Amino acid sequence: MPSSIALLITGLSTGLLAGGASCATVQGGLLAGAVTRRTPARVPGVSASPAKRPKSAGRTATAERVAAPAAPESLAGQLAPVGAFLSGKLLSHTILGALLGVFGSALQPSPRVQASMVVAAGLLMVVFALDLFGVKAVGRLTPRPPASFGRLLRRSAKTESAAAPALIGFATVLVPCGVTLSLELLAITAGSPLAGAAVMFGFVLGTAPLFAVLGYAFRRSSKALSGKLAALTGVVVLAVAAWTVMSGLQAGGWVSFDSPAKRPAASGPFIVEGGDQNSPEEGTGSGKTAGAEAPVRIDTSGQQILTLTVTDFYETKQFAAKAGVPTKLVLHGKDSGGCARAFTIPELGVQEIVKRNGDTTVDLGIRKAGTLRFTCAMGMQTGSIDFQ
Repeated sequence: MPSSIALLITGLSTGLLAGGASCATVQGGLLAGAVTRRTPARVPGVSASPAKRPKSAGRTATAERVAAPAAPESLAGQLAPVGAFLSGKLLSHTILGALLGVFGSALQPSPRVQASMVVAAGLLMVVFALDLFGVKAVGRLTPRPPASFGRLLRRSAKTESAAAPALIGFATVLVPCGVTLSLELLAITAGSPLAGAAVMFGFVLGTAPLFAVLGYAFRRSSKALSGKLAALTGVVVLAVAAWTVMSGLQAGGWVSFDSPAKRPAASGPFIVEGGDQNSPEEGTGSGKTAGAEAPVRIDTSGQQILTLTVTDFYETKQFAAKAGVPTKLVLHGKDSGGCARAFTIPELGVQEIVKRNGDTTVDLGIRKAGTLRFTCAMGMQTGSIDFQ
């Protein structure tokens, strides 16, 4: 399964790049209501009704009535409701992510099922992007909360309770935008409550800067969150969708977008441990390579051993190996980290968490001629073993 740190970074970057603007178009009205809910305090004993003031008071009395409210709130006081709203939103989405991670852990989907869900998340982003562009044909495909629910939250925003902004922010988990739904699918594929919470926590944290600015600057007019902003958001969401679909296709082992010419490759000589001669089938190489150091070798029992060094990346991305012999793959962790640790071979259903420092062995059995792809769980790093 993907590491929690990698998912946190994925959620954070998605929130920064697309989530803030996308969610603001859906939830901007709720934020506006939450941060403008308070009415200015009035001086005790001063009537707020202009009808009861004598006409002789003229413009001077009117000016006094306008001046009656207390001094404006400080900047910190004005931003406090925004912070409460975002805090409530962060809490609810983190809890949801943990629950989705538990659900995914119970399902224990195979690598290809997880990859299919990632692709579905990307396609869902495309639908929402088209909706932001105003394409009417996708309107019915776009999930939306009931109008009555939106009206209920807006009425709640008018309350004078200090907890109202936080409660409304907490309730936004029930009014998701398109990017949020896509990240929720990723939380399911995370396969653990910690990783699921990480992706949603990172996402909301990433949306916070733009969301806070928009909520504060445009709180009196939800129209400011539409028009050109929606179109620009659609472009960003499409770009994120394309990246997500490509990652899902690679994570499933169906395609690879890496150029084979650019992959660090490993082939013969095939070395018999304890000997100093190359296998007759492979006439290339320098001849005397220590068996323990060779990325492709055959031990004295005739078993083929492939060694993949894992740091934050896969140091070898293409192996040329023999078909028809027992083969095992050794994942050699060398201060490994990030997504690279979540190693998968989608075709075989293999899922391994590579040791930070140490070896993890995967039995590949006897393979026929062909290509076997491997990838990190998020499809960000890929490689292949070409059996010949």
